Amino acid sequence: MGIGLTEEHLALAASVRGLAERTVDHAALAGQGLLGLHLAEEWGGQGYGLLELCVALEVLGERRVPGPYLPTVLASAVLARFGGRHEELVAALADGSMTAAVALPANGSTGAVVAAETGAATLALGSPDADLFLLPVGGGAWAVLDRDDVTADPAEGVDLDRALCSVTPRRTPPADRVLANPPVRELAAVLLGADACGVAAWAVTTAADHAKVREQFGRPIGQFQGVKHRVAAALVALEQARAAVWDAARAMDATGTPPADTGAPTAEGGRTLPGETRLAVAVAAVLGSDAAVRCAADAIQVLGGIGYTFEHDAHRYYRRALSDRMLAGDPGPWAEEAAGLAVAGTRRAMEPDLPEEAAAVRDAIRAESESLRAEEPAARPARFANEGWIMPYLPRPWGRGASPLEQVIIHQEFRDLKRPNLGIAAWAVPSIVTYGTREQQERFLPRTFTGEIVWCQLFSEPGAGSDLAGLSTKATKVEGGWSLSGQKIWTSLAQYAHWGICLARTSPEKSKHDGISYFLVDMSSPGVTVRPLKEINGDEIFNEVFLDDVFVPDGLVVGGVNEGWRVARDTLSHERVALGDSWGPGSQHTDMVELIERLPPLRQSQREQAGRLWAEGQAISALGLRVTLSKLSGTDPGAASSVRKLLGMRHTQAISEFCWSLAPANRHWNRMILTTRAFTIGGGTTEVQLNIIAERALGLPRDP
Repeated sequence: MGIGLTEEHLALAASVRGLAERTVDHAALAGQGLLGLHLAEEWGGQGYGLLELCVALEVLGERRVPGPYLPTVLASAVLARFGGRHEELVAALADGSMTAAVALPANGSTGAVVAAETGAATLALGSPDADLFLLPVGGGAWAVLDRDDVTADPAEGVDLDRALCSVTPRRTPPADRVLANPPVRELAAVLLGADACGVAAWAVTTAADHAKVREQFGRPIGQFQGVKHRVAAALVALEQARAAVWDAARAMDATGTPPADTGAPTAEGGRTLPGETRLAVAVAAVLGSDAAVRCAADAIQVLGGIGYTFEHDAHRYYRRALSDRMLAGDPGPWAEEAAGLAVAGTRRAMEPDLPEEAAAVRDAIRAESESLRAEEPAARPARFANEGWIMPYLPRPWGRGASPLEQVIIHQEFRDLKRPNLGIAAWAVPSIVTYGTREQQERFLPRTFTGEIVWCQLFSEPGAGSDLAGLSTKATKVEGGWSLSGQKIWTSLAQYAHWGICLARTSPEKSKHDGISYFLVDMSSPGVTVRPLKEINGDEIFNEVFLDDVFVPDGLVVGGVNEGWRVARDTLSHERVALGDSWGPGSQHTDMVELIERLPPLRQSQREQAGRLWAEGQAISALGLRVTLSKLSGTDPGAASSVRKLLGMRHTQAISEFCWSLAPANRHWNRMILTTRAFTIGGGTTEVQLNIIAERALGLPRDP
């Protein structure tokens, strides 16, 4: 999955990829309309937006397309926001008859480029032979200068495939060529971020493909966990960057374009972009180009010696990644800007755009939610359960058989109606619905939904944590059922649970993943002993559970004898989704900002760190939105769900550590820095999650 999510975006990416495999000639790109994707049809464009341009740029970045494409589309995007008197220039850039060079903050600053007054040289992205030069002229204004109005010389850069030039204006620009406060810096960050995503995508694919076939010590290097984790972590960085750039492009598109009749600049320009848009762009600038540098460097590391040679393309992608980051501006000041906007109260809404048919669906759901609001609070839980609102995606009668669209609308309309939190039951219920008998469903599900039955999970053992199939708890067949003996550990809330879902080995002679059965265990049965474990934060949530000849009737085996592994995988999939959707209370980027608002002003390094953490949190939210939109459109979200879970757990810990460093005497953060240590262990450790991403998303070989 690339930056684009919809079928139209996937088709566009495939079309651009096919063209790029045949040619990367600038005229050919113009002939296919790729220079005007983001421009209005009356200006010779295709009538789409920056998001479509970013979809194309990512694909072209994978091919490391040389030449003036990026500065030319950047210049036309800037000019298109001023319309009118620049229409002819925009049309010429769109049809390929003109190319452009654009001055960018190559000194690492995110502020305005040094004013290009007459006699002052400015570094620009583009060829010295370009037809138009977009340069700053002080006071936030920029000028569009013709080739004859400047002196342009080649400038040395690290990128071997894309030109830089040093530009000196020869004369003061005419008034009709001066743009007041255009969003050059913001547009550049988004478009360079899209190019960087393409570079990162090439790097991840190249590293993974090499790791599958390169052998050392008698096996593919992709089997070694160090290599596997490096490549998987690179994919995580790529998916995070894609989400950030995608969201920034959407935000820029949503600001619209000033009227084309006068060409007068409006509040859409540069620093006066809406705060929400500026925040989205800052997040993309923090994460986008940095991801490409990391992924390209990791690709060279995985490739080894061959990756460091001039003959291999890896160094060219690393050069392009470094160039993109330099031109987009140092991520540090961008992070400070993100932090400043967030502390000032700016927020980026992450709500999906729904199709037209959503209106009728919403009306029906809203009518039922209003009925529930009018209900006495004490009566609501029973209605939530009986009407299928607690897990609405389940089939009736346990849910509502809700489609992805209906699930989104239910989530929105029920925000202020606190539905019961099922805890562990949220992982067990879907498995009972899918694999349980009718008798099991009718016995357990209604009372679980009303909260009468609390569940725990008897899976992990002292010798079988992440390696769940290595469990040793035995189930011996006896008259009328099974006798279970063994020890379970890390069982959350077992001391309060009425029932437990339990895995035990029913056929020890079978292979590791076979011969396991899935039982429903009455926690009040003779032989069940629960011993709480005190955790590092002083809580007693985890428990040891000892099973000593515990009798379980035949009717409480779920999914059939020796079929437990299939049922357990279903349960674990719901566990990972549940943990990925909630990172724990008081440990998100919004909580960090609430703390900062109560503290004295932060130091520069602290502001930068806060901004990076905000960017990561906002990107995780964007990843969640991308997963939702993929489900709504029927496309595969790819690795986004796994990536979001992994990032969410680490993000929680990083937020807690940072907030505690700001307020080490704060009781809440004293607790959270200890509590969140468990988040990268429970529900599959970080290392196991990286293995899953590497093997399932990238196809790296499993360890034997």
